[in-house]
Amino acid sequence: MQKPLRKDIQPGSEVSIVQKHHQRSGERTEGTVKRLLTKSPSHPHGIKVELTSGQVGRVQSLL
Repeated sequence: MQKPLRKDIQPGSEVSIVQKHHQRSGERTEGTVKRLLTKSPSHPHGIKVELTSGQVGRVQSLL
């Protein structure tokens, strides 16, 4: 499945992320984007974001 591109994600977007320590299990966390951390337009593992809760991870899908 194609991961969302940076242009499709903005602060306030509802997303599902995988945090670094959950990459093996694939456990996802849902939340609202506070800021984007990846500068490139795309990334094979997903665009890295910080959620309003302070959690950081790579976007797997938009909600």
